[in-house]
Amino acid sequence: MTVIKQFCWLCLFVLSTSTLVAQSKLLQSGPMVGYSTMKEVLLWVQTKKAAKVHFKYWKEGKPQSKMSTAVVLTNARTGFVAKVVAEVSQGKKYVYELYINNRLIPRPYPLKFQSQTLWQYRTDPPPFKFVFGSCAYVNEPEVDRPGKSYGGDFHIFKTILDQKPDFMVWGGDNVYLREVDWNSRMGIMQRYTHTRSLPELQPLWGSVHHFATWDDHDFGPDNSDGSFWNKELTTEAFKLFWGNPNYGVAGGISGTFTWNDVQFFLMDNRYFRTSSNPQLQKPQMLGDRQLQWLIEALKYSRASFKFVVVGSQVLNNTDFSKAYWAENYSKYKVEQQKLINAIKEANVRGVVFLTGDRHHTELSKLEQNTHYPLYDVTISPFTAGASGKRGEGEKNSLRVPNTYVGVRNFAVMEVKGPRRNRVLTMKVLDSKGKEMWKYEIKARDLRKK
Repeated sequence: MTVIKQFCWLCLFVLSTSTLVAQSKLLQSGPMVGYSTMKEVLLWVQTKKAAKVHFKYWKEGKPQSKMSTAVVLTNARTGFVAKVVAEVSQGKKYVYELYINNRLIPRPYPLKFQSQTLWQYRTDPPPFKFVFGSCAYVNEPEVDRPGKSYGGDFHIFKTILDQKPDFMVWGGDNVYLREVDWNSRMGIMQRYTHTRSLPELQPLWGSVHHFATWDDHDFGPDNSDGSFWNKELTTEAFKLFWGNPNYGVAGGISGTFTWNDVQFFLMDNRYFRTSSNPQLQKPQMLGDRQLQWLIEALKYSRASFKFVVVGSQVLNNTDFSKAYWAENYSKYKVEQQKLINAIKEANVRGVVFLTGDRHHTELSKLEQNTHYPLYDVTISPFTAGASGKRGEGEKNSLRVPNTYVGVRNFAVMEVKGPRRNRVLTMKVLDSKGKEMWKYEIKARDLRKK
C-alpha cells in the first residue's frame, strides 16, 4: 500500500471515529425499555440536543433478520425525549441497538427486551419475576441540603439487575424534586434528567421493562396534595419520562397493565388528595372518581393476583393524626374503609397492595373473619435515607413479625405455578443482595372463606 493510500485510510478512520464519538456524546440517558405487550414494546431514550433517533432489533439468535422502528426527532420542548414503538411477535425475546442521527451508538452492556406470551386457552401462564421498591434519591451537592449526603448505595441497581427480573415497578418517590425544581418547568425537567442519567442505572434501563407510579416527591414538595400549583407540569414530566402503556384512566397518572395472569393497578395518591384534616367535609386520598374506577376494575379483573400500587401505605394502622410528617391511608379512614369494604362485598379475589414512601420496609396483614386476609407490602427505600430503627417502634399492629427492614432494600417477587394454583414468593434483599426476609402467598388463599 502506498504512503498516500495509507494516509487516506488513516484520515477516513479518524473521521469516522470522530463522527461516532460525536454522536455518542449526544446521548443523555437510556435507552430504557418500557411497557411490553404481545404486539408492541416501548423503547425510550433521551438526547442532549435535537437529534434523529431510531432502533434496530431482532429476535434472539437471528441478527441477520433485523427490523427497524420509525425515526423520531427529539426536541427541547419535550426534554429531548424519544418514545418509539417496536412491533413484535408474541412470546419472543429480542436484542436491540440504538441509532442517533443514523449512527450506531454502542452500549457497554446488553440491550434486550421481550414480548408477552399468548398463553390463554393454551397452557398455564408462564412464571415471571419482577422487582418492586420506592424512594430513589440521587445526590446533587450544589442544591442538596448541607451536611451528609442523603442518597447512597447506588450499587443497589446492579444488585437488582443481577436478580434478572422481567420487569420493575417503581412505587413512587422515583425522583426527588428540590426547592430549586418544583416552581418551574425547567427545574422539573432538569431534575428528571439528572436522576435518569445516573450511571449506575443505565444497564438496568437497557434490559428490564419499567413501569411506575408516583408519590409526593415526584409530584411536588414533601407531603404535597392536590393543591400543588404545578401539578400539571409534574404530570407532563412523569408521562414523558416513564413508559407505562396508559395514563389517566381515572385521572391524574393512574393506569393499569397486565403481565401474564397478573394485573397491576397504578394509583395516583396525589393529584386528587386533600388535607387529611377531619374537620373537612370529605377528606380524600384517591378521590371518588379514581376510587370508583379501581373498585370496578378490580371486580372486572380475572387476574390471579391483583396488585394495587399506591405511593402511601394502605393498611398500616399507626395513628398518625398528630404526626404531620408521616402519611398513610388511615389518615383518610372513611375512604380507606370504603375500599376495603368494597373488596369484601364484591368478593374480589387476589388483592395485594404494593406501597412505598416510608423509608423502611414491612409487611402488614389485615385478618378478616369472613374474608381473606389483605396484605400491604411496603418496600422502601432504594437509595434515599433509610429509617434505621426509628420506624420499628411504630404501633402498626398489623405488621407481620420479623418483616421490618430499616436499611436500603428492594423486593424480588416471583409468580409461578399452574393457573389454578399460582404462588407469589416475595424476597426482600438489601443493597448488596443479602436476604432480609422471605414470604409466600398462595392465590387460592386470597379468596372468600
